[in-house]
Amino acid sequence: MKKLFIKSYGCQMNAYDSARMADLLAPLGYAPTGEAKGADMVILNTCHIREKATEKVYSELGRLKALKREKPDMLVTVAGCTAQAEGAEIVARAPVVDLVVGPQSYHRLPEMIARAARQAGHVLETDFPALEKFDALPEAVSDTGVSAFLTVQEGCDKFCTFCVVPYTRGPEHSRAPDRIIAEAGQLSARGAREIVLLGQNVNAYRGVGEDGKTWNLARLIEAIARIKSVSRIRYTTSHPRDMDDELIAAHGAIEKLMPMLHLPVQSGSDTVLAAMNRQHTADDYLCLIGKLRAARPDIAFSSDFIVGFPGESDADFDATMALVREVKFAQCFSFKYSPRPGTPAAAAKKLVAEPVKTARLLALQALLLEQQDDANRAAIGKTMPVLFEKPGREKGQLVGRTPYLQPLHVQGSRALIGRVAKVKITGLTANSLHGALLAKDLETASMPA
Repeated sequence: MKKLFIKSYGCQMNAYDSARMADLLAPLGYAPTGEAKGADMVILNTCHIREKATEKVYSELGRLKALKREKPDMLVTVAGCTAQAEGAEIVARAPVVDLVVGPQSYHRLPEMIARAARQAGHVLETDFPALEKFDALPEAVSDTGVSAFLTVQEGCDKFCTFCVVPYTRGPEHSRAPDRIIAEAGQLSARGAREIVLLGQNVNAYRGVGEDGKTWNLARLIEAIARIKSVSRIRYTTSHPRDMDDELIAAHGAIEKLMPMLHLPVQSGSDTVLAAMNRQHTADDYLCLIGKLRAARPDIAFSSDFIVGFPGESDADFDATMALVREVKFAQCFSFKYSPRPGTPAAAAKKLVAEPVKTARLLALQALLLEQQDDANRAAIGKTMPVLFEKPGREKGQLVGRTPYLQPLHVQGSRALIGRVAKVKITGLTANSLHGALLAKDLETASMPA
């Protein structure tokens, strides 16, 4: 049996792709291993969203160079978005690399491995055959865990001026709903109780069913919710432009659809949003938040923010802070703007000074952390359904997640792993909630699994 080490960077879709690459290589005799040292094949599944993510890959390739000297027949592969964007540069900067494969071409890995065995030099595949990729992938065979990712849509047609995704993942493409539903059934049969639907713009999903009719994301979620062993459904990442009325209504109508929505806004300034080509205003975003809260009053939100975008003024940043105060987010991701080569914003002249970007990011993150702490403190004293995922570090401890993705620790039996149980929230630490199982769930957990 050959050893396969895969290291994923970036988004959840890369995690899904890494699992599918492992499935794809299993028939060739590759079994996952936990470290690169001694592996027969190493895959770095890369992200190209920010400069630091790309530089981490080159740093890792430097370490692999030493390992390959010890094991010359090790196959070193760079996959994902950096491979798509910088294939030729990767080969020039890192001769240790044998295979370079883009995110829409990894189904060709078995063929690429065979080509590498026959020829000297690098093998590179960076086409955009999204439909061909999904048709070619085998049935999932790797362990899924209690929560499993499932890609339903790839690519992006929005062309935000800061973003490389349209150039690395290609145009929007939706998988056929029957294939997605079948894969969700396979994942649940392997132990997944939560299905997380993935897409660059997941709510732009428009899959064509066997009846020739187009399905939207709301209809797809409704179909997956009918799988009895699936307890929870989530989706990410969504775009405000694609949040239609049916999907909004689904948040109130489908019990298995969790009340935590990641809805990136990036900025609260209309001037900056226009420069980003987001094609929505701050008021458009706030209107969506209002509609979603009307459909599901207990819904919570997370978002993405970029500070220091070229041309961002003090007033623009103040508008972002005002939007954050109005929405009151439960969690968020925030970053300083960094130019990505080939994007329109990378050519902008009116740059924000680095110290100003740093100060704005610190101020924004302080407010977002305050809101996250408020959301966590508000949970204390409540009873919530918790999906238990794994044992904790301490003896007799379990780790689960609330409907709002908050990690939670309780004392309980391992028989509860993969099940949803009611927990009374009793306290919190910096990174998690703590609670106590209700009496009836304690009794259930003590029964033979």
